[in-house]
Amino acid sequence: MRALSKSKLMAFRQCPRRLWLEVHHPELRADSAATEASFSAGHQVGDIARRLYDPKGKGVLLDPQTEGFDVALARTQELLQSHQPIFEATLRADGALALADVMLPVRRAGKPGWRMIEVKSSTSVKDYHRDDVVVQSFVAHRAGVALAGIALAHIDSTWVYPGNEEYQGLLREEDLTGEACARGTEVRAWIADARQVLSGKRAPVVSAGRQCGTPYECGFLGYCRSQEPQAEQPIDWLPGRLGKGLQAHIEAHGVSELRDVPDELLNERQQRVKAVTLAGSLFFDQAGAAAALSAHRLPGYFLDFETIQFPVPIWKGTRPYQQIPFQFSVHRLSRTGKLAQQAFLDLSGADPSRRFAEALLAACGERGPIFVYNAGFETARIRELAERFPRLAKPLLALNERVVDLLPVAREHYYHPNQRGSWSIKAVLPALCPDLRYGDLQGVQDGGMAMEAYLEALAPQTSATRKAEIERQLLAYCALDTYAMVRLWSAFTGTTLSV
Repeated sequence: MRALSKSKLMAFRQCPRRLWLEVHHPELRADSAATEASFSAGHQVGDIARRLYDPKGKGVLLDPQTEGFDVALARTQELLQSHQPIFEATLRADGALALADVMLPVRRAGKPGWRMIEVKSSTSVKDYHRDDVVVQSFVAHRAGVALAGIALAHIDSTWVYPGNEEYQGLLREEDLTGEACARGTEVRAWIADARQVLSGKRAPVVSAGRQCGTPYECGFLGYCRSQEPQAEQPIDWLPGRLGKGLQAHIEAHGVSELRDVPDELLNERQQRVKAVTLAGSLFFDQAGAAAALSAHRLPGYFLDFETIQFPVPIWKGTRPYQQIPFQFSVHRLSRTGKLAQQAFLDLSGADPSRRFAEALLAACGERGPIFVYNAGFETARIRELAERFPRLAKPLLALNERVVDLLPVAREHYYHPNQRGSWSIKAVLPALCPDLRYGDLQGVQDGGMAMEAYLEALAPQTSATRKAEIERQLLAYCALDTYAMVRLWSAFTGTTLSV
């Protein structure tokens, strides 16, 4: 049997069934857009790491996927006799295969050796990263590498990009040498157990559960769920965290249907979701919703942002993974019921932040409630803009004082069975306003797609025609978000719109 790569061993650690499927039926894997984005982030951070650890450009980058693993293994052995950095060094020993992100030549007690660094695009060291490093250390030692130390480098989320392609400080190291070297016996057991799983003619029987998304989102989740009996009204539709008593009840009795969950194990909102779902009827406390919004008089502004984040910042003064707003839509509803919309969208490729802030202040006026859906997101972005642009801080923070969140009103006073436990605007809108459908939009239909479209628009190879089409799609999507809030507000307050 071929050597097990580190990624295969990590798949086994997450779920034996995942490992078996990855080896025997990889065609069943369907990675989500979020997973693909995480792969892209890893590549970006890896590119920067090579620049940081090899500033003179004397290192060698191996590519086993292109040149073949046997060639990469042989070249690695040759390079280990040299004194230059090695990237993607390919090592094999005791039935395991590992690719080292960074190998740096060092001297220990006068003798030549190597320091290994694993590079991650996360902002901290996770437990599964430690397992990852343990495998790397085990393979390196068993392959005869004179390993002087091993560390994990991750992104420092507090670091601010100074500009001019200067990325020193982006990565923070944590030395894991002692822990990694002490856990070799565990790796041997993982390899043996993983081989036993793979020798089976059928995938291990493992029910879909918490492991399907921890520590990584599994691309086989859709397939695995399709092989299991499907609950008519699954417990997954319960909102919020499940109490310990409920979790214990589910595990002890194998409960999967909402109807089989005891009411006494549910909180008030969960009981409501269960009751409404089983009855197949709408819950709408319109009077309560109207009362909750009665203090907020027109004119009102309905606001939504679109943002982008980069693991490796591209704009001076920004941090890794900072949410940078590049677009907003505002619908203004006057006292007379007149509705007007303004929009901002910057596809220039320059940092849009200051122009965004100035346009936002102009669009929202100086008085009147600003309605949003899930206020924490927009208010946090406004606070960050205020921090970056002190001269605009006072009027920006004044916007936050006017923000009114429609999400708590929806949670407390409205629920339709079709929401399936969610109060996202995309879950509430089809039930409350069936004539408005995100699926009718061309191209961009959600926030993730908006980010992808924005990146495509900024890419140098994107044609002017395609960029114009992306602009139309983004404007239409963000405008629907704010018009949807107008319609929700209208339904909650009982106000008839004149538009």
